[in-house]
Amino acid sequence: MAVSKNKKEKKEEGAQFQKLRIRVRAYEHKVLDASVRQLIDIARRYGAEICGPIPLPTSVTKYTVNRSTFIDKNSREQFEMRIHKRLIDILNPTPKIIEALTNFNLPAGVDVEVKMV
Repeated sequence: MAVSKNKKEKKEEGAQFQKLRIRVRAYEHKVLDASVRQLIDIARRYGAEICGPIPLPTSVTKYTVNRSTFIDKNSREQFEMRIHKRLIDILNPTPKIIEALTNFNLPAGVDVEVKMV
């Protein structure tokens, strides 16, 4: 029969385990995948345990615009803007990994959010 741990022991065990969550967003998926590959290479160089990259749903924003300013209300153009997202988790990060990731230069158009979970 399995012995269950009490709540206090579970909280102490969870406090030792840290995770660095990185969310990367960009308009172009090729630039996004290249920058994610570079982030993973940096983390692996310092011996980090990595989960991901996990592709998140692409958000699509659509805009409808009249072609003409005054006449032809039925003539319209539609534009869309796609935002591609990826998620990377680094388990038990060391200060060297965090420093290397903060000094890393990303290409233009790539947005990064870093959280400690």
